Amino acid sequence: MLIHELNPHECREVLRRCDLGHLGCVRFDQPYVVPIHFSFDWDRNCVYSFSAVGQKILWMRENPKVCLEVEDIRDADHWTTVLAIGRYEEIHQHPEHAETRRRAEQLFLQRRAWWLPAAGKVEGREHPDVVIYRIQIDRLTGRRVMRKNG
Repeated sequence: MLIHELNPHECREVLRRCDLGHLGCVRFDQPYVVPIHFSFDWDRNCVYSFSAVGQKILWMRENPKVCLEVEDIRDADHWTTVLAIGRYEEIHQHPEHAETRRRAEQLFLQRRAWWLPAAGKVEGREHPDVVIYRIQIDRLTGRRVMRKNG
């Protein structure tokens, strides 16, 4: 098996073609990882997502240092994984965030069924507030694995 370290451009290509990843955040030295749908903004080097207010939003508000793991798996011998390390930033309804909200919404519309599952309700709980946020990427790492022929 050959392990290839991805360069930043290759990492960004993976982020561009994928829309599901695992968000990692930490509060009081306790990690929390949850799947999220996202949209990658190549020009601004960030990912956009949205969520009802819940544990991950509350945790990221307290500690904005986060990571996003994205994987593209064909089979056990052919896979790629990318880790985007960055900072959580909420995109509010304020006029100064209007352009950023518009940009995020345009990118969301490019995804099939973009509103799922973040728009769903957790049984027995009501969280009417939805937060649009971005992860401003500070660092990218990635690996690609392929079985060596011969």
